[in-house]
Amino acid sequence: MIGVVSVAEGMDLAAEAGLDLVEIAPNSDPPVCKVLDYGKFKYLEQKKQNEARKKQKVIEVKEIKMRPGIDEHDYQTKMRNMNKFLGNGDKVKVTIRFRGREMAHQNLGVKVLQRVQADVEEIAKVEQFPRSEGRLMTMVIVPK
Repeated sequence: MIGVVSVAEGMDLAAEAGLDLVEIAPNSDPPVCKVLDYGKFKYLEQKKQNEARKKQKVIEVKEIKMRPGIDEHDYQTKMRNMNKFLGNGDKVKVTIRFRGREMAHQNLGVKVLQRVQADVEEIAKVEQFPRSEGRLMTMVIVPK
């Protein structure tokens, strides 16, 4: 801690130490500078950025496919997988596929999606409510 000095004095001090005068906070008044090795400073800054990048979580969208007449055991297996995905912080897209005459009974698909919504209510919320797209009905769930 030297205090407030002119730029020329700072450069002289850095030259005596065999280091560089590096501006740390240019927006403050007066600007804050340090006497240090600039190459090492850049290396440490890059290392901090890489660490921050590693800690970022990429949110993936996992898809669970069901049918309107899904059996109880199959449903429980799909729910177990869905809970695992939501626990990992991923979004889950639940898709109901209608085949043949099932298109006439879309209310069965809505009931399955409402059941899914009720079962994951404590750990997740619905981002996109059920909507029909051709022979598919989809709903997107995100973790709370």
